[in-house]
Amino acid sequence: MNLKPELIAQLERVLSSVEMLLPRAIPAIDWSKSHAANWRRHSFSGYLEPVKFTDTTTLDELLGVEEQKTIMINNTRQFLAGLPANNALLWGSRGSGKSSLCKALLNEFAHQGLRFIQVEKEDLIYLSEIFNAVEHEPYRFILLCDDLTFEVGELSYKMLKSALDGSVYSAPENVLIYVTSNRRHLLPEYETDHLGGKFVRGELQQSEAMEEKVSLSDRFGIWVAFYAFSQERYIDAVRLCIAREARQNKIEIPWSSELEHEAIKWAQEKSKRCGRTAYQFSRNWVGHHLLTIRGV
Repeated sequence: MNLKPELIAQLERVLSSVEMLLPRAIPAIDWSKSHAANWRRHSFSGYLEPVKFTDTTTLDELLGVEEQKTIMINNTRQFLAGLPANNALLWGSRGSGKSSLCKALLNEFAHQGLRFIQVEKEDLIYLSEIFNAVEHEPYRFILLCDDLTFEVGELSYKMLKSALDGSVYSAPENVLIYVTSNRRHLLPEYETDHLGGKFVRGELQQSEAMEEKVSLSDRFGIWVAFYAFSQERYIDAVRLCIAREARQNKIEIPWSSELEHEAIKWAQEKSKRCGRTAYQFSRNWVGHHLLTIRGV
C-alpha cells in the first residue's frame, strides 16, 4: 500500500511526539560503583540517575553537633545491621550542618553497603516507583529529601505522610527516609493555628490546625534539632575550615588575632554563626591570601 507523502509526514510527527513521552532507555545502576543517585522526572514517570558523589565531608570535620552525630550514627548503624531503625527528621537553624551530616554518613558507611537516593519535593509522588527500583538490591538505601518544606494541601505532602505511616506506599525493608528542614513540622506555622485548643480533663489539647501540622513530623521516629553556634564554636569551625582549605592548596596559613577578628566580622555581617558561614569565610580568606602571594 502506497501512502501519500503528507500522511507519512503526519505519522512521523505523531511517532516523534509519542517517543518524547516515553521514558528514556536507562541502563540499571551499578550500585557497586555508584554510591548515590538522583531521581529524575521524565514525562509520566522517571528514572534513577547515578551521580558522582564529590562531597568529602567526614564526621570528624563536623563541629558543634556531637549529640546529633551520635544519634544519626547509631540509627544508621542499626539500619545497616538489619536491626530496627527509624526514619529521621533533621530540623533547625539554616547552615548548621543538617545536610553535611547526611553526606558525612554516606562517606563513613558507603563501604558497608550504604547508598543514598536524593529526591526533590515535587518527585515524592513517585515514591512507590523509587521503592520498587531498589527493594531487591543487596544494599541499604537512605532516601534523602534535603531542605524540605511544604504548603498545606500539597500532594507530595500526602505521599510522604503515607509512606511514613506504613500504608501501601511504605518503604521496603532496605530503605529509610531522612529529611532535612528549617521547619520543625515541615509546614508554616501561624498564630491562628493555636486558636481552638481546649481543655479535656484538665489538660490542654491542641487545635485541629496544629494537630494536622504535627501529624507528618510525628511519623518520624527520630527528631534531631540543630541550633546556631556559640561564638567559641564558630571560631573552632573557622579554624578547621581554614586548615582544610590551606591543606588542599598546599600552603600554611597561621592563625592570628586579625584572622579571628575578620571571621567574627564576617559572621556579624551574615547575621549567622554556623558551619556554612565558617566555610564561606574560609574560602574567601584563603582565596584572597592565594591571590596576594601569587601577585595576581
